[in-house]
Amino acid sequence: MSTMAMNIQDRYIKKFVQEDLLNKMVFVGGPRQVGKTTFAQTFLSPPGEKHPAYINWDDIHKRPAIMRGELPPGEKCIVLDEIHKFARWRNLIKGLYDTNKSTVSFLITGSARLDHYRKGGDSLQGRYHYYRLHPFSLGELVIDPTKEDVQALLQYGGFPEPCLRADERFWRRWQRERIQRVIYEDIRDLENIREISLLELLADELPHRVGSPLSIKNLKEVLQVAHETVSRWLEIFERMYFCFRISPFGASKIRAVKKEQKLYLWDWSLIKDPGARFENFMASQLLKYCHYMEDTEGFRMELRFLRDTDKREIDFIVLRDGKPMLAVETKSGDRAINPAIYYYKERTDIPRFYQVHQGSKDYEKGGARMIPVDKFCKELGLP
Repeated sequence: MSTMAMNIQDRYIKKFVQEDLLNKMVFVGGPRQVGKTTFAQTFLSPPGEKHPAYINWDDIHKRPAIMRGELPPGEKCIVLDEIHKFARWRNLIKGLYDTNKSTVSFLITGSARLDHYRKGGDSLQGRYHYYRLHPFSLGELVIDPTKEDVQALLQYGGFPEPCLRADERFWRRWQRERIQRVIYEDIRDLENIREISLLELLADELPHRVGSPLSIKNLKEVLQVAHETVSRWLEIFERMYFCFRISPFGASKIRAVKKEQKLYLWDWSLIKDPGARFENFMASQLLKYCHYMEDTEGFRMELRFLRDTDKREIDFIVLRDGKPMLAVETKSGDRAINPAIYYYKERTDIPRFYQVHQGSKDYEKGGARMIPVDKFCKELGLP
């Protein structure tokens, strides 16, 4: 990789988390092994798992004290990791915060979707801010990205360990272990799934579905389970930050599809097809931008796609507070601008259209911008 933009532990949300810890609890969610624990420990001095203010629920020796409300003395920030695995964690955290909030800050992390599991009750309402930590993106990792940086990030993904090691053998072993842990530890611990071995088959199948309209009917036939079962399993994979889905943008002046969805993975390096991998890479960059704007600025952000009944398609539409900000079409090469861009430019109120590619051409034609991916990420300030 080129020159690092910053200390890799000082992630893109750190200054916002620091500000929020002054008056609220902070929750940090995200995929397994995305760096949440390392990030959280940067708020401790010195950082590390042996610090008394770092309390992991999986450490059975520390559970009794935290259950009794006993905190390590003299600490200004307490990190509680994987606490949501405790059935009554919301009430436990509420008691700790209400009792100690004048002197102690609380940073809560978890690999499962804290923003889902916190919705089991409103006892924490108004007491915290929530952040989603994403894998490394191009803009976070390097100051002046090159095409070599793009290719390395595409190949090894944005998860810290394989990304920074940039070793194919290490990446293969890391991938196998991570998926096993997501399915046989995270999902087993937090969800009531009897046919858990079938989830491995679904995990193997999803990389082949990236970028195309998602057919649950087809998946149920492959897995030989009910339609409702596949739908529930996909929701679980989304809660565990394995995949995410985007819905269509229904512009009023076109015959836009209404019900189709497209699926992408949080780890684009699992996708073998180069075109689909690049599309997923851009989906991840744009989703990170949307979550960043929601979590730090409070805007209501959405990532959609645009497709009509005649199959004219734009890969991504970014919306802020319900209004389109920009449209992005992805191409692995710098071929001619997709005619669908001009078609939708005349019929929608989308203000900016981009065709992002891995080549070198950079020009504007008819109000559409052909732009290399490294320049696009930098110009838009994607985190």
